[in-house]
Amino acid sequence: MSTNCKNIVVVGLGYVGISNAILLSQKNNVVAIDLDENKINLINKKISPIHDEAVSDYLKNKKLNISAQKVALNIYKNSDFVLIATPTNYDDMTNYFDTKTVENVIAKILAETTKATIIIKSTVPVGFTELMRKKFNTENIIFSPEFLREGMALHDNLYPSRIIVGDTNSAANEFANLLSDGAQKKDVPKLLISSTEAEAAKLFANSYLAMRVAFFNELDSYAFEKSLNSKSIINTLSLDPRIGDHYNNPSFGYGGYCLPKDTKQLLANYKNIPQKIIQAIVDSNSTRKDFISNEIIKLKPQVVGVHRLIMKEGSDNIRESSMQGIMKRLQKKGIELIIYEPLIKEKTFFGSKLIVNFNAFVNNCDLILTNRMSKELENLDKMIFTRDIYQSN
Repeated sequence: MSTNCKNIVVVGLGYVGISNAILLSQKNNVVAIDLDENKINLINKKISPIHDEAVSDYLKNKKLNISAQKVALNIYKNSDFVLIATPTNYDDMTNYFDTKTVENVIAKILAETTKATIIIKSTVPVGFTELMRKKFNTENIIFSPEFLREGMALHDNLYPSRIIVGDTNSAANEFANLLSDGAQKKDVPKLLISSTEAEAAKLFANSYLAMRVAFFNELDSYAFEKSLNSKSIINTLSLDPRIGDHYNNPSFGYGGYCLPKDTKQLLANYKNIPQKIIQAIVDSNSTRKDFISNEIIKLKPQVVGVHRLIMKEGSDNIRESSMQGIMKRLQKKGIELIIYEPLIKEKTFFGSKLIVNFNAFVNNCDLILTNRMSKELENLDKMIFTRDIYQSN
């Protein structure tokens, strides 16, 4: 179903905001806004501010109706849809996502217009959208979850597994069609459900993925301790079509921007509701990091080299990476760490020295930790500590 060209504002230029802005700007007028002037300038120069091949390709080679700028007066006034994709970090003190940025944007939008449909793309607690509708006395706020991989955000919007919009009204249906019209994949399933159900679906989906990561990590811990071949065991499981051969590569723990905070938020939403699995998913990540750290300590290394802080190849995000959890545990034991991470320009990272030259990095440590193998480590097998079995993300 085709739709008329709409005026759309996208607030927040992380990988969710950028990928949605580009997808929608193929057939609509999109203004992308952010506080980061560097991101704004790069997008206006048709350069991607994030590591994403599809984003780079589309900005450079596709005809897009997109411009980027800082927030300005009346920016929302003539918009049909406003997408909010600002960060909502998890606050361990309150057991709740910090939703201040989302709430502030909603207030600014409604101060300029009551006609625009507000689409929340930021991850929020279950029940948040309904709370915002009551707080601001409007039905024009909808939650629409994202299921994007870092480094593949636009690709996953172009070829989505499903489109979920948190309402059943005409605006929700229209927005679902806008997303579908921008996708390359045809006949994408579109689910119009309540925003509260959509919020729950987001958290449960990511918690399930975290559970799968945790399962194969605990399998790997067992195999490691018993001197068994993890790959042999995982291969036999993966041939079962009910299990499959995806998302089965052991790691130092699940990390990144979504899985750690989404599992914690889902657990917090279970207050006064019986559960065992969700708590276990959260706890298992710390248990895995404890196990990995203890195995490293047993090797009695003098200087440990940390190869990359990012979670996986093709990513530029170091937030909540599992490697940082390992580092903190090793530092507490007094083990010296040096880090090779080209994305960081500072000289130190949480008290550990950063080395920009790869050869100097290798020559200054006696053990190298890497969550995921890369080509530059291929000839250093005897120095490497990793649980990357399949050399895939």
